[in-house]
Amino acid sequence: MASSQVLTKKQYSEDFKAFWETLRDNYAYFDAKQTDWNKVKEIYEPQLEVIKNKRDFVRLLENMLSELYDSHTQLMTNLPDSYRLVPSGLDIWAELIDGNYIITEVRRQSHADSAGVRAGMKVVSVDGIPVEKALETLFGKSLKSIDAEVKNWAVKVLLAGKHNTASDIGIEHNGEKIVYRLENVDYNPDTKSLIESKILDNNVGYIKINNSLFNNDLIGDFDNSIDSLFDTDGLILDLRDTPGGGNSVVARAIMSRFIDKEMPYQKHELPAEEREFGVKRSWVEYVTSRGKVYSKPLVVLADHWTGSMGEGITIGFDAMKRATIVGTRLAGLIGAKYDFTLPNTNIGVSYAAEKLFHINGTPRENFTPEINVDLQFNNKDSNDKILDEGIKILFGKIKN
Repeated sequence: MASSQVLTKKQYSEDFKAFWETLRDNYAYFDAKQTDWNKVKEIYEPQLEVIKNKRDFVRLLENMLSELYDSHTQLMTNLPDSYRLVPSGLDIWAELIDGNYIITEVRRQSHADSAGVRAGMKVVSVDGIPVEKALETLFGKSLKSIDAEVKNWAVKVLLAGKHNTASDIGIEHNGEKIVYRLENVDYNPDTKSLIESKILDNNVGYIKINNSLFNNDLIGDFDNSIDSLFDTDGLILDLRDTPGGGNSVVARAIMSRFIDKEMPYQKHELPAEEREFGVKRSWVEYVTSRGKVYSKPLVVLADHWTGSMGEGITIGFDAMKRATIVGTRLAGLIGAKYDFTLPNTNIGVSYAAEKLFHINGTPRENFTPEINVDLQFNNKDSNDKILDEGIKILFGKIKN
């Protein structure tokens, strides 16, 4: 939370400059954005004159970051009325389809799920304001155009809502209009463990990562889980609750238990170096086999709450041809992140500095699972269509 720290106008100006210049020189995705970063400076720098405190300055920086419409670039602090992060703070995933904002997935065990919100419904309003009108408050002022990517980013931010207020989401379905109240309570699943593992019917192993890819303790827990399931005929690895980032050490530790030789899993590019020197820099990251290898058939479950390092693991298994990926499009978070701290306000900033790619050269954020599950027509007799499909695919591979 931002503090009431007292600073001079000169100090705020210095931090503004450091913020703007660091992103100007190092942000990886300007070439894919409608953003005019020079115009961002022209728009927001005059607002420094009315900054009275750190809270005002945090809001100014948040507004500047909205110009990037990038859910993987954010401040490492927030205000009570800041929007929650996407996808970590998001229950409802909606996308612009044929001119309407259609819900394509609802986070399982979330408040929206409990409230009866389902894929296939249409979002028509937020807090009584028509959704198209409500989105306008989030659109950047420097953007050359408001395209579908901008709108898809904005609708998810809007649906994530603010930390300190509930949201009334107007939804239309089968000709009926209903308002769902989503309280300002963060998603909180029943378990607090880093990992869950068990044996399903027909001797199928199941491992679920509980949003802990950033915790190095997960390595030991994962090893214990895979060792306990070593005699199963096949395995489901569930990455559908990994929205909160992670690190490459944990990711490689997980993948390393499923291969018997060193293999490439992800490609990186550093645009800042090419921008400065005119020399392109790219490299491939590898996974090295570790410990006793689980060689039975593997299915990885992924969805819109498979984010950041969870996405890296998913495309890694696909690149190594070691698993069948089952689910929906992933969170689509762009880039590997670097962090920096502003010198006077001590505000941390985390931003997309490296571009990331599947080994086949396609951007990580564009990855689609081999088995793409459409949740808009989910049958009522299936509480978890992705898991059901994953088990079906795994059975087929076990029999073969």
